[in-house]
Amino acid sequence: MAANRPTETTASWWRDAVIYQIYVRSFADGDGDGTGDLAGVRARLPYLVELGVDALWFTPWYLSPLADGGYDVADYRAIDPAFGTLAEAEKLIAEARGLGIRTIIDIVPNHVSDRHAWFRAALAAAPGSPERDLFHFRDGRGEHGEIPPNDWVSEFGGTPWTRLDDGQWYLHLFAPEQPDLNWAHPAVRQEHEDVLRFWFERGVAGVRIDSAALLAKDPGLPDFTEGADPHPYVDRDELHDIYRSWRAVADAYDGIFVGEVWLPDSERFARYLRPDELHTAFNFTFLSCPWDAAPLRSAIDDTLAEHAPVGAPATWVLCNHDVTRTATRYGREDTGFDFAAKVFGTPTDLELGTRRARAAALLSLALPGAVYLYQGEELGLPEADIPRDRIQDPMHRRSGGVDPGRDGCRVPLPWAAGEPYAGFGSTSEPWLPQPASWPSYAADVQSGDPASMLGLYREALRLRRDEPGFATTPDETSSGRLNWLPSAPGVLAFARTGGLICVVNLSGGAVTLPDHTEILLTSAPLDPTGLLPADTAVWLRG
Repeated sequence: MAANRPTETTASWWRDAVIYQIYVRSFADGDGDGTGDLAGVRARLPYLVELGVDALWFTPWYLSPLADGGYDVADYRAIDPAFGTLAEAEKLIAEARGLGIRTIIDIVPNHVSDRHAWFRAALAAAPGSPERDLFHFRDGRGEHGEIPPNDWVSEFGGTPWTRLDDGQWYLHLFAPEQPDLNWAHPAVRQEHEDVLRFWFERGVAGVRIDSAALLAKDPGLPDFTEGADPHPYVDRDELHDIYRSWRAVADAYDGIFVGEVWLPDSERFARYLRPDELHTAFNFTFLSCPWDAAPLRSAIDDTLAEHAPVGAPATWVLCNHDVTRTATRYGREDTGFDFAAKVFGTPTDLELGTRRARAAALLSLALPGAVYLYQGEELGLPEADIPRDRIQDPMHRRSGGVDPGRDGCRVPLPWAAGEPYAGFGSTSEPWLPQPASWPSYAADVQSGDPASMLGLYREALRLRRDEPGFATTPDETSSGRLNWLPSAPGVLAFARTGGLICVVNLSGGAVTLPDHTEILLTSAPLDPTGLLPADTAVWLRG
C-alpha cells in the first residue's frame, strides 16, 4: 500500500515521480468559509497517500490580492490568510514528508503584485528613482507621452503598459496588477535567491518556476518584430546565468526545479535542462496534442529526443490549472488545446471524452519520466460552465468577454456526495459555483468502485510503483528510450525497457493485442473476443 512506502528514496526521486498539483483555493475547505486552505489539505493527506502520489505541487499560496489567482504575489515569505499561516505551511510540509510525500512550491519571478512593498515604494517615488529601477518604468511616446513605450501585447491581451498620474508607464506582461520586475537589477536576483533559501530551509523539496522564459528583457524595450532573434522578452540568453545561480542554491539543499517553459524550438528548450540549470521542465507539446495517434507519437518522440542530449527526464501532463479539463477536451471535435481557440458553448461528448481520458491516463503514466496530475483529474471531472457574472479569471475580462477563462478547471473539488457543496467543506457557497452534477463525481462515491476513474488511477499508480515492468533502467535514465512495437494504423504500442507493454487504441475499431504473458490493467473492458476496443488503453506484462 502507498502508506507503507519508505519516507526517503534516492536523490533522483524526481526523475519518475508522480506529482499531484494542488490549487489550494479549490482543493478542500478546512474552516468553512468557501475558500480552500492548508487545513483542508492537511485533512486530505490520507487520501493523497492512498492515491499513491510522490509529491505535491502547490500553486501560489502566498499573500496576494488574487487579481490573477495568486500569481500576483504581495509577499513571498507569507501565506495568504485565506489559506492559513506560515506555521501551518511548515506543519503541512513536515506531515506530508512523514507520509512519504514531498512538497514543491511555486515561484513567480517575472512579476509581483502591485501590492508588493517594492512596487508600492516605486509608485510613491519619483520618475528615475532607485525604487522604480526595480521595475520597467518608461516615458511614453507621442507629443505628450500618451502612447505606450512600445507595441508589445500582453499575455492576457491588450497593451502590457499602464500609465500613472505622473505620466510614466510601467510594464506588465500579464495583468496591470502584475508589474514586471527588472531582472537586470542585482537586487532582484538577490531577493529571489533569498526567497528560495527561505523555503528550502522550511523543508520544500522543489520549486516550480512560473513563466520561466519571460524574465529577461531587451534593455531597450524595442517594438516587437516578427521573427526577431533574439526575442525582446522570450527565451533570452541572459536567463541561463540566472538559473545557474539558482541551481547553486538548490544544490545546497538537494532541491529541484521544474520550469514552465513554452518554446517551439526543442534545442533552445533543452538548454534550460543542462546539468547546471533546471532539473525538469513542463512538456506542453504533449499536453496540447490532439487525441490522434500520429501527433501523439510525434510528441512523445520529440519530447524524449529533446531531453536525451542533456540527460534530463521528460515530464508528462494532461491538464493543469490553466487548461481545459481532459474529459471535456477529448470529447470535442478539436481535441487539442490552444488558448486562442477557447470560446463559450463548444459542443462536448462527455462520455466519449471520459473514455479517452481514462486511456490517456494509462498512456501518460506508462511513459518514462515524471508525471504531473492536476487535482480532480483522478475523479474524471469535466470542465465546468461558470456563469458569466461569476467568472473571476482576468483572461475573460481582458478578452472582451470572448474567452471563457480558466475558472472552469478551478471549481472546488467534490469530496462527499451527500454533504453540502459536495463535501468541499464550506458552510457558505464556495468561491466558484459547483455544477449540479458535482456530487456524482465525489471521491466517496468513487472510492469503493474499482471501475471508477479514481479506482483506475489508484490501481495505475500502485502498479507504476510496484510492478517490475516500470523499472527505469540506466539506459532509460540517460536517454528516455522506449521501443515502439509494430501496430495497426491509429494504434500506439510500445515497450519499456523494464518489460512493460502499453497499447493505446485510437483507430476507431477493435484491435488485437500483441504477445504478452499477463494483462495488468485496462482503461475499459476488452471486448468479448479479447480485442482492445477503440479509445482504450491496456498495460501488459511482456
